[in-house]
Amino acid sequence: MDGMQAEATTPLLTIDGARATIRLNRPAVHNRIEPPDLLKLLEHFETIEADPAIRVVILTGTGKSFSSGYHLGDMANRPDAEVTAADGGPSFESVGTALENLKVPVICRLNGGVYGGSTDFALCCDFRIGTEQAEMFMPAARIGLHYYPAGMKRYVSRLGLNAAKKLFLTAEKIFASEMLAIGYLTEVVSADQLDARVDALATRIASLAPLAVQGVKRSLNEIARQDFDEAGAIERARASQKSEDLREGLTAFREKRAPVFKGR
Repeated sequence: MDGMQAEATTPLLTIDGARATIRLNRPAVHNRIEPPDLLKLLEHFETIEADPAIRVVILTGTGKSFSSGYHLGDMANRPDAEVTAADGGPSFESVGTALENLKVPVICRLNGGVYGGSTDFALCCDFRIGTEQAEMFMPAARIGLHYYPAGMKRYVSRLGLNAAKKLFLTAEKIFASEMLAIGYLTEVVSADQLDARVDALATRIASLAPLAVQGVKRSLNEIARQDFDEAGAIERARASQKSEDLREGLTAFREKRAPVFKGR
């Protein structure tokens, strides 16, 4: 899986039934995120949002690294590149927020190291499965950068204040065991088990009632950001109680069979 599409391109999107896979594809520069990649990622997100058959997304990279973060050359030319859109393209921060807000769950397949801004892209995902060789660091202080607000909020809400301070204020590299301990990684597996574990999790998520999964994902993210729309959550709960999927789930439970959900 990691050796596909060695030639550098903007991120690739493949769709297989209920599963969409987005692959960062600049392996020679450790899948560095460049301005054209941000625009392409938004295009892929729009495709995913418009397809009701998609129930889970996998985000990964080609080669030995997940991603080395945002292109430092663009930051040198445009010091506000992470938080300010370029002509004809979005900001890094806005693309991360769009990734976090995708309606379907996203699994980050961490095929290797993750660095800089891409550590936040991984935090935008709902699950992060990495190998025993995984490593990460946040170099913002080392290069003189005050990080953008949405990324800091995700660090604190996902990892806690102490872990966020260590990563931001020391710029030290940490490895798989510590990434798991602070909650950065959801799971750690051996390299030869990475694809099987990601596939199993994606299959499991895709088998569940999509309206319920998507609604609960939205509510949990709102709670994490401390902007919980309780009235909206109540409306989503009421809609789920009236759905065909709930009737199917209850019937399947009584009949001791696997439910077949249709997202309505």
